[in-house]
Amino acid sequence: MGEIVKVSPPASVANLGSGFDTMGIALSLFNTVEMEEWDRIEVRCADGSVPVQGEENLIWRTVREVYRRCGRTLPGLRLVQTSPIPQARGLGSSSACIAAGVVGGNRLLGCPLSAQEQLDLAAALEGHPDNVVPAMLGGFVTSVMEGGRVFAVKKPVGDSLRFCAFVPDFELLTEKARAALPGAVPHKDAVYNASRAALMAAAFCEGREELLRIGAQDRLHQPYRLPLIPGAEQVMEIADELGALACFISGAGPTIMAVCRAQDADFARRAAAALAQDARTARFTPQLLVAQNEGMIPLP
Repeated sequence: MGEIVKVSPPASVANLGSGFDTMGIALSLFNTVEMEEWDRIEVRCADGSVPVQGEENLIWRTVREVYRRCGRTLPGLRLVQTSPIPQARGLGSSSACIAAGVVGGNRLLGCPLSAQEQLDLAAALEGHPDNVVPAMLGGFVTSVMEGGRVFAVKKPVGDSLRFCAFVPDFELLTEKARAALPGAVPHKDAVYNASRAALMAAAFCEGREELLRIGAQDRLHQPYRLPLIPGAEQVMEIADELGALACFISGAGPTIMAVCRAQDADFARRAAAALAQDARTARFTPQLLVAQNEGMIPLP
Protein backbone atom coordinates (compact mmCIF):
# COMPACT_ATOMS: atom_id res chain seq x y z
CA MET A 1 0.00 0.00 0.00
CA GLY A 2 3.00 2.26 0.17
CA GLU A 3 6.74 2.48 0.73
CA ILE A 4 8.42 -0.61 2.16
CA VAL A 5 11.01 0.23 4.82
CA LYS A 6 13.69 -2.26 5.85
CA VAL A 7 15.64 -1.97 9.11
CA SER A 8 18.08 -4.36 10.81
CA PRO A 9 18.62 -3.53 14.48
CA PRO A 10 21.31 -5.63 16.19
CA ALA A 11 21.33 -7.63 19.37
CA SER A 12 23.19 -6.09 22.27
CA VAL A 13 24.90 -6.97 25.50
CA ALA A 14 24.16 -4.62 28.40
CA ASN A 15 25.68 -3.83 31.80
CA LEU A 16 29.09 -5.40 31.00
CA GLY A 17 29.26 -6.33 34.65
CA SER A 18 29.71 -3.06 36.51
CA GLY A 19 27.88 -0.69 34.15
CA PHE A 20 24.40 -1.53 35.38
CA ASP A 21 21.71 0.10 33.19
CA THR A 22 24.28 2.39 31.55
CA MET A 23 26.68 0.43 29.31
CA GLY A 24 26.07 -1.71 26.26
CA ILE A 25 27.60 -3.01 23.05
CA ALA A 26 25.84 -3.75 19.77
CA LEU A 27 26.52 -7.26 18.42
CA SER A 28 26.52 -8.89 14.99
CA LEU A 29 23.15 -10.62 15.30
CA PHE A 30 20.29 -8.84 13.56
CA ASN A 31 16.51 -8.59 13.68
CA THR A 32 15.69 -7.82 10.05
CA VAL A 33 12.28 -6.19 9.63
CA GLU A 34 10.38 -5.05 6.55
CA MET A 35 7.36 -2.84 7.18
CA GLU A 36 4.80 -0.85 5.27
CA GLU A 37 1.55 0.90 6.04
CA TRP A 38 -1.39 -1.49 5.68
CA ASP A 39 -5.14 -1.52 6.22
CA ARG A 40 -4.80 -4.02 9.08
CA ILE A 41 -2.14 -5.53 11.32
CA GLU A 42 -0.36 -8.36 9.54
CA VAL A 43 2.72 -9.93 11.12
CA ARG A 44 4.73 -12.88 9.91
CA CYS A 45 8.24 -14.27 10.27
CA ALA A 46 10.20 -15.17 7.16
CA ASP A 47 12.13 -17.82 9.10
CA GLY A 48 9.01 -19.84 9.89
CA SER A 49 8.81 -18.98 13.59
CA VAL A 50 5.54 -17.81 15.13
CA PRO A 51 5.51 -14.06 15.88
CA VAL A 52 3.45 -12.17 18.44
CA GLN A 53 0.32 -11.07 16.63
CA GLY A 54 -1.93 -8.04 16.63
CA GLU A 55 -1.95 -5.36 19.29
CA GLU A 56 0.56 -7.26 21.44
CA ASN A 57 3.32 -7.06 18.82
CA LEU A 58 6.05 -4.77 20.18
CA ILE A 59 7.16 -3.43 16.80
CA TRP A 60 3.58 -2.54 15.89
CA ARG A 61 3.04 -0.78 19.23
CA THR A 62 6.27 1.15 18.80
CA VAL A 63 5.50 2.29 15.25
CA ARG A 64 2.03 3.35 16.38
CA GLU A 65 3.61 5.45 19.15
CA VAL A 66 5.94 7.12 16.62
CA TYR A 67 2.91 8.05 14.53
CA ARG A 68 1.08 9.34 17.59
CA ARG A 69 4.04 11.51 18.60
CA CYS A 70 4.07 12.95 15.09
CA GLY A 71 0.33 13.66 15.06
CA ARG A 72 -0.53 10.85 12.65
CA THR A 73 -2.83 7.85 12.91
CA LEU A 74 -1.52 4.46 11.86
CA PRO A 75 -4.37 2.41 10.34
CA GLY A 76 -2.40 -0.80 10.21
CA LEU A 77 1.00 -2.27 9.49
CA ARG A 78 2.41 -5.15 7.52
CA LEU A 79 5.52 -6.64 9.16
CA VAL A 80 7.83 -9.34 7.87
CA GLN A 81 10.49 -10.24 10.41
CA THR A 82 13.54 -12.50 10.56
CA SER A 83 15.27 -12.59 13.91
CA PRO A 84 17.90 -15.02 15.18
CA ILE A 85 18.08 -13.02 18.43
CA PRO A 86 16.76 -15.38 21.13
CA GLN A 87 13.98 -13.98 23.31
CA ALA A 88 14.26 -13.59 27.08
CA ARG A 89 17.96 -14.48 27.00
CA GLY A 90 19.54 -11.12 27.85
CA LEU A 91 20.59 -10.20 24.31
CA GLY A 92 18.31 -7.23 23.80
CA SER A 93 15.54 -8.82 21.74
CA SER A 94 12.91 -6.36 22.96
CA SER A 95 15.27 -3.42 22.45
CA ALA A 96 15.88 -4.54 18.87
CA CYS A 97 12.11 -4.53 18.30
CA ILE A 98 11.78 -1.04 19.79
CA ALA A 99 14.72 0.22 17.71
CA ALA A 100 13.11 -1.28 14.60
CA GLY A 101 9.81 0.38 15.41
CA VAL A 102 11.22 3.82 16.15
CA VAL A 103 13.65 4.01 13.23
CA GLY A 104 11.34 2.22 10.79
CA GLY A 105 8.29 4.22 11.79
CA ASN A 106 10.22 7.47 11.46
CA ARG A 107 11.29 6.51 7.94
CA LEU A 108 7.73 5.62 6.95
CA LEU A 109 6.75 9.16 7.93
CA GLY A 110 9.57 10.77 5.96
CA CYS A 111 11.96 11.19 8.93
CA PRO A 112 10.29 13.97 10.97
CA LEU A 113 12.12 12.90 14.16
CA SER A 114 15.73 13.87 14.75
CA ALA A 115 18.31 11.33 15.91
CA GLN A 116 18.02 12.74 19.45
CA GLU A 117 14.23 12.47 19.41
CA GLN A 118 14.44 8.86 18.22
CA LEU A 119 16.86 7.96 21.01
CA ASP A 120 14.74 9.69 23.64
CA LEU A 121 11.57 7.94 22.50
CA ALA A 122 13.19 4.50 22.27
CA ALA A 123 14.77 4.76 25.74
CA ALA A 124 11.50 6.00 27.23
CA LEU A 125 9.63 3.03 25.75
CA GLU A 126 12.27 0.56 26.97
CA GLY A 127 12.60 2.19 30.39
CA HIS A 128 16.40 2.37 30.36
CA PRO A 129 18.98 3.07 27.66
CA ASP A 130 21.60 0.34 28.09
CA ASN A 131 20.37 -1.97 25.28
CA VAL A 132 18.30 0.18 22.97
CA VAL A 133 20.83 3.01 22.58
CA PRO A 134 23.68 0.70 21.42
CA ALA A 135 21.17 -1.03 19.13
CA MET A 136 20.53 2.33 17.46
CA LEU A 137 24.02 3.87 17.59
CA GLY A 138 26.23 0.77 17.28
CA GLY A 139 29.54 0.19 19.04
CA PHE A 140 30.27 0.52 22.75
CA VAL A 141 27.94 3.06 24.34
CA THR A 142 27.71 4.62 27.76
CA SER A 143 24.38 6.38 28.19
CA VAL A 144 22.13 7.92 30.82
CA MET A 145 18.68 9.49 30.82
CA GLU A 146 18.11 12.86 32.43
CA GLY A 147 14.85 14.77 32.18
CA GLY A 148 13.59 12.46 29.45
CA ARG A 149 16.69 13.02 27.32
CA VAL A 150 19.40 10.50 26.43
CA PHE A 151 23.01 11.55 26.87
CA ALA A 152 25.40 9.09 25.24
CA VAL A 153 29.02 8.57 24.27
CA LYS A 154 29.85 6.02 21.58
CA LYS A 155 33.17 4.36 20.88
CA PRO A 156 33.76 1.78 18.12
CA VAL A 157 34.96 -1.54 19.50
CA GLY A 158 38.38 -2.59 18.23
CA ASP A 159 38.83 -5.51 15.84
CA SER A 160 41.00 -7.28 18.41
CA LEU A 161 37.96 -8.29 20.52
CA ARG A 162 35.29 -10.94 20.10
CA PHE A 163 32.25 -11.73 22.24
CA CYS A 164 31.31 -15.30 23.07
CA ALA A 165 27.68 -15.57 24.14
CA PHE A 166 26.90 -18.67 26.20
CA VAL A 167 23.19 -18.99 25.46
CA PRO A 168 21.22 -21.46 27.62
CA ASP A 169 18.21 -23.49 26.56
CA PHE A 170 16.00 -21.75 29.13
CA GLU A 171 14.60 -18.25 29.51
CA LEU A 172 14.83 -15.69 32.29
CA LEU A 173 12.29 -12.91 32.09
CA THR A 174 13.65 -9.44 32.81
CA GLU A 175 10.84 -8.85 35.31
CA LYS A 176 12.00 -11.81 37.39
CA ALA A 177 15.66 -10.78 37.16
CA ARG A 178 14.82 -7.25 38.31
CA ALA A 179 12.64 -8.52 41.13
CA ALA A 180 15.68 -10.30 42.56
CA LEU A 181 17.51 -7.01 43.12
CA PRO A 182 17.47 -5.41 46.59
CA GLY A 183 15.87 -2.04 47.19
CA ALA A 184 19.13 -0.66 48.60
CA VAL A 185 22.79 -1.64 48.65
CA PRO A 186 25.63 -0.77 51.04
CA HIS A 187 27.52 2.43 50.26
CA LYS A 188 30.75 0.47 49.85
CA ASP A 189 29.14 -1.64 47.11
CA ALA A 190 28.02 1.49 45.27
CA VAL A 191 31.56 2.87 45.44
CA TYR A 192 32.94 -0.50 44.31
CA ASN A 193 30.76 -0.43 41.20
CA ALA A 194 31.28 3.24 40.40
CA SER A 195 35.04 2.79 40.33
CA ARG A 196 34.89 -0.31 38.15
CA ALA A 197 32.32 1.14 35.76
CA ALA A 198 34.58 4.14 35.24
CA LEU A 199 37.49 1.79 34.59
CA MET A 200 35.42 -0.32 32.18
CA ALA A 201 34.45 2.70 30.10
CA ALA A 202 38.04 3.94 30.02
CA ALA A 203 39.30 0.47 29.07
CA PHE A 204 37.02 0.29 26.01
CA CYS A 205 37.72 3.89 24.99
CA GLU A 206 41.49 3.43 25.28
CA GLY A 207 41.68 -0.17 24.01
CA ARG A 208 43.14 -1.37 27.32
CA GLU A 209 42.18 -5.05 27.15
CA GLU A 210 44.12 -5.93 30.30
CA LEU A 211 41.72 -3.79 32.37
CA LEU A 212 38.49 -5.47 31.27
CA ARG A 213 38.55 -8.21 33.90
CA ILE A 214 38.74 -5.76 36.79
CA GLY A 215 36.30 -3.34 35.13
CA ALA A 216 33.65 -6.04 34.78
CA GLN A 217 33.50 -6.81 38.51
CA ASP A 218 30.10 -6.07 40.03
CA ARG A 219 28.23 -6.02 43.33
CA LEU A 220 24.97 -4.34 42.28
CA HIS A 221 23.18 -7.03 40.29
CA GLN A 222 25.21 -10.13 39.44
CA PRO A 223 25.38 -11.61 42.97
CA TYR A 224 21.58 -11.48 43.14
CA ARG A 225 20.95 -12.84 39.64
CA LEU A 226 23.47 -15.65 39.42
CA PRO A 227 21.34 -17.95 41.64
CA LEU A 228 18.54 -17.60 39.06
CA ILE A 229 20.77 -19.07 36.32
CA PRO A 230 21.64 -22.73 36.95
CA GLY A 231 25.18 -23.47 35.77
CA ALA A 232 26.14 -19.83 35.28
CA GLU A 233 28.97 -19.79 37.80
CA GLN A 234 30.45 -22.94 36.26
CA VAL A 235 30.22 -21.38 32.77
CA MET A 236 32.06 -18.29 34.00
CA GLU A 237 34.77 -20.48 35.54
CA ILE A 238 35.20 -22.34 32.24
CA ALA A 239 35.43 -19.08 30.28
CA ASP A 240 38.04 -17.81 32.71
CA GLU A 241 40.08 -21.01 32.45
CA LEU A 242 39.99 -20.75 28.64
CA GLY A 243 41.53 -17.28 28.74
CA ALA A 244 38.57 -14.92 28.53
CA LEU A 245 39.47 -11.28 29.13
CA ALA A 246 36.25 -10.75 31.10
CA CYS A 247 33.03 -12.61 31.80
CA PHE A 248 29.66 -11.35 33.04
CA ILE A 249 25.89 -11.82 32.83
CA SER A 250 24.55 -10.49 29.54
CA GLY A 251 21.90 -7.94 30.45
CA ALA A 252 19.49 -9.50 32.92
CA GLY A 253 20.55 -13.00 31.85
CA PRO A 254 20.46 -15.91 31.50
CA THR A 255 23.09 -15.64 28.73
CA ILE A 256 26.65 -15.39 30.00
CA MET A 257 29.00 -13.25 27.93
CA ALA A 258 32.74 -13.66 27.65
CA VAL A 259 35.07 -11.15 26.01
CA CYS A 260 37.94 -12.86 24.24
CA ARG A 261 40.72 -12.01 21.81
CA ALA A 262 40.01 -12.21 18.09
CA GLN A 263 43.24 -14.14 17.61
CA ASP A 264 41.80 -16.90 19.79
CA ALA A 265 39.68 -18.22 16.91
CA ASP A 266 39.27 -21.59 18.63
CA PHE A 267 37.70 -20.18 21.81
CA ALA A 268 34.08 -21.18 21.06
CA ARG A 269 35.03 -24.72 19.99
CA ARG A 270 37.11 -25.30 23.11
CA ALA A 271 34.33 -23.83 25.21
CA ALA A 272 31.73 -26.16 23.68
CA ALA A 273 33.91 -29.17 24.47
CA ALA A 274 34.35 -28.05 28.08
CA LEU A 275 30.66 -27.26 28.56
CA ALA A 276 29.67 -30.73 27.40
CA GLN A 277 31.51 -32.33 30.33
CA ASP A 278 28.96 -31.19 32.93
CA ALA A 279 25.15 -31.52 32.78
CA ARG A 280 24.78 -28.05 34.31
CA THR A 281 26.88 -26.32 31.65
CA ALA A 282 25.82 -28.55 28.75
CA ARG A 283 22.62 -26.49 28.59
CA PHE A 284 24.66 -23.52 27.32
CA THR A 285 25.68 -23.12 23.67
CA PRO A 286 28.60 -20.80 22.84
CA GLN A 287 28.15 -18.41 19.93
CA LEU A 288 31.00 -16.17 18.80
CA LEU A 289 29.98 -12.64 17.80
CA VAL A 290 31.69 -9.41 16.79
CA ALA A 291 30.74 -5.88 17.73
CA GLN A 292 28.44 -4.05 15.34
CA ASN A 293 30.02 -0.61 15.11
CA GLU A 294 27.80 0.82 12.39
CA GLY A 295 24.66 2.44 13.78
CA MET A 296 21.10 2.76 12.53
CA ILE A 297 21.17 6.50 13.21
CA PRO A 298 24.00 8.99 13.77
CA LEU A 299 25.08 10.05 17.23
CA PRO A 300 23.31 13.38 17.94
